Amino acid sequence: MAEFKYEIVEKIAVLSESSKGWRKELNLISWNDRDPKYDIREWSPEGDKMGKGVTLTLEEVAILKEALENREI
Repeated sequence: MAEFKYEIVEKIAVLSESSKGWRKELNLISWNDRDPKYDIREWSPEGDKMGKGVTLTLEEVAILKEALENREI
């Protein structure tokens, strides 16, 4: 499997934390030296392991934001 690089450019929010310490976070991450994208995924307590996640462009985040603002919660 090919290696990949990532850099957390900005930690934006911790959305939740499990009983085992894994945190679901919203971060701005640069994958393989590319432009940073918004990323939601779980991270181990030490921050060295990650779970599966979702990566979104700025345009996708704007659509998501608008969709959530238009919903009654």
